[in-house]
Amino acid sequence: MTSPETGSTEPASRETGSVDVDWEALRELARDAMARAYAPYSGFPVGVAALVDDGRTVTGCNVENASYGLGLCAECGLVSQLQNSGGGRLTHFTCVDGQGEILVPCGRCRQLLYEFGGPELLVETPAGILPLSEMLPQAFGPENLTK
Repeated sequence: MTSPETGSTEPASRETGSVDVDWEALRELARDAMARAYAPYSGFPVGVAALVDDGRTVTGCNVENASYGLGLCAECGLVSQLQNSGGGRLTHFTCVDGQGEILVPCGRCRQLLYEFGGPELLVETPAGILPLSEMLPQAFGPENLTK
């Protein structure tokens, strides 16, 4: 996939390597993923995109099911692609709705992102770029299972 690390004129809160993150390009990848969502029941397609610590980009879209509880959020597809393409840690994340507008992940998905990005994962929100630690304070994670 194309990397959105192009040194955009948009401000970035954190750098990956020596190049600022192009949040607009990352958002565009999320919009592309959203266009492939399967959302016949809710009519609410979602797409996500994230940068990985090794420079890769991963994406995902929601996939609904007639048995509503079996639907998969876009973040599930994203972390599946992350693991399937070599693993790593998520560093920057964005999510868009059916109109391509920035959308914050639900609580369940914030927990999923915490597992693969940790508290320092930068998340694009309507209020700006925030670390996941501000969106999921006092998160439960792998470190809690070793106590």
